[in-house]
Amino acid sequence: MSLLRRLIAAAPLALLLTTLGCANDSGGGVSSVRMAAIRSHGQLICGVDGQVTGFSSVAANGRYQGFDVDVCRAVAAALLGSGDKVEFRNVTATQRFPAVASGEIDLLSRNSTVTLGRDAPGGNAMSFAPVVFHDGVGVMVPLASGITSLAGLGGQSICLLSGATTEQALTDDLRRLNLRYQPLKFSTIDEMFGAYQKGRCAAVSIDRSALAAQRTTFADPAAHQILPAVLSKEPLAPATMEADPAWADAVRWIVYALFEAEEQGITQANVAAKLAEAKANPKLADRRRFLGVEGNLGSQLGLSDDFVVKLISAVGNYGEIYNRNVGEGSPLKIARGPNRLWKEGGLLFAPPFR
Repeated sequence: MSLLRRLIAAAPLALLLTTLGCANDSGGGVSSVRMAAIRSHGQLICGVDGQVTGFSSVAANGRYQGFDVDVCRAVAAALLGSGDKVEFRNVTATQRFPAVASGEIDLLSRNSTVTLGRDAPGGNAMSFAPVVFHDGVGVMVPLASGITSLAGLGGQSICLLSGATTEQALTDDLRRLNLRYQPLKFSTIDEMFGAYQKGRCAAVSIDRSALAAQRTTFADPAAHQILPAVLSKEPLAPATMEADPAWADAVRWIVYALFEAEEQGITQANVAAKLAEAKANPKLADRRRFLGVEGNLGSQLGLSDDFVVKLISAVGNYGEIYNRNVGEGSPLKIARGPNRLWKEGGLLFAPPFR
C-alpha cells in the first residue's frame, strides 16, 4: 500500500486535505486526495457484491464480470487509462458504506439504492453518481407454495439481506395490508438464497433484478416465481465519499459519458472511427468536445481530455454494458424498461457535455 493510501486509511479526509495542501491529482489543476491516491497506487479499488449473477460475480477463469464490474472498469479506464487497473473487493450490504467512508475502497459499485439517509451528511454521507439501474423490491416464492400475491405472505417467514432497503419496503407494503411476517436475515446473498432453497423461509425478498439473476442459478428455475408486485423504487447507483467532491464529480461525468455515448451511437467497435471522423470534420462540434478533440472538458474533471475515448474503448457504452450482462445478450434477458435512454421513453439522461 502506498504512503498516500496509508494516510487516507488512517485519517479523516478533511484532515488530509489540510495536511496535504489539497493534493493536486495532476489533472488540470483539480484537487482530489482520492484521485491522487488512486494514481499513486496504480489501481482503482472497487467494492462490489461478487455474488450476483449479471451484476458482479467471478467467472471460472477467476475474472470478475457483470454490470457493476463494468462500471468499475469504465472509471478505471477514464482515470488510469486501462479498464484492467482495478482491484475488486467483495463487500456485504452492512460493510459497503463504512468501507467507502474509511477509504478502504475508492468506489462502491454494488447495486446500492440512493436514499436520503444514505446521501445526507447526517446519514452515511455518500456522494452518489447518476442512477445506473432503476429497479424495485420484489418477492420470490416456490410455485408449489400456492402463494400468488403479497396477501399470501401473512404470518410467513421471509429471507432478507441485512443492511439492505428491502426490509423497510416489504414491511411498509405488508403493513398497508395489515399483515405481519417473520424476517430471517442473512449477511450475504449466497447465505440468503441458500436458506431459501433449503426451505428455511417461505419467500425471499430483494431487488427484482437480483431475484431474476439468482433464479437462473437454481437447479430448477421454473419452480420459482417472482410475484408481480413491485414494492418500491430502488434507484441503484455507484457511490464515493462525500468528503471528496472532485472525485465524486469525475465519477458522475464518467457515468454520464456512458449514457451520452449510447445516445450518439458511439460503441466499443466504432469509437476509433468516430474519433477519426471528429478530428477530420470541424463541423462535428458536439462530438469533438465529447471525445476530447477540442475544449478541455476532461481537464476540468482532473481527467485527460480523451477520457471518454478511453472508457468506451474499454467497456463500450451503457447499452452495450446492459445488453451483455443483464439484457438480451445475457441469460437474464431483463427488459430495459425504465433503463432506456430518455429518447426511447426511459429515464437515462446525460446533461450537455459543454
